[in-house]
Amino acid sequence: MNLEPVELSERAIAEVKNIMQNKGIPEDYGLRIGIKGGGCGAMGFMLGFDMQNDEDIAYSKSDIPIYVNKKQVMYLLGVEVDFYDESDERGFVFNKPEN
Repeated sequence: MNLEPVELSERAIAEVKNIMQNKGIPEDYGLRIGIKGGGCGAMGFMLGFDMQNDEDIAYSKSDIPIYVNKKQVMYLLGVEVDFYDESDERGFVFNKPEN
């Protein structure tokens, strides 16, 4: 299966590579993209660095290993991770397509 549920923008790719190089992320770690439960039934997105496990779909973008838990794929299909870097705010942004 060649499933890539989440896209990364060029800005996000550059920032992830910057973090991996400058924050001592171990070489056997990749970018974990997932969801987390929120209050009142709301759902949020999460990013972090982790090792791959048996429950993951693994793929690569621009030499960045990406891991998504198989149980969360349906919530992440079509999501794009971008990186916002302006004077008012800085951080990763999740853009979900309108249905």
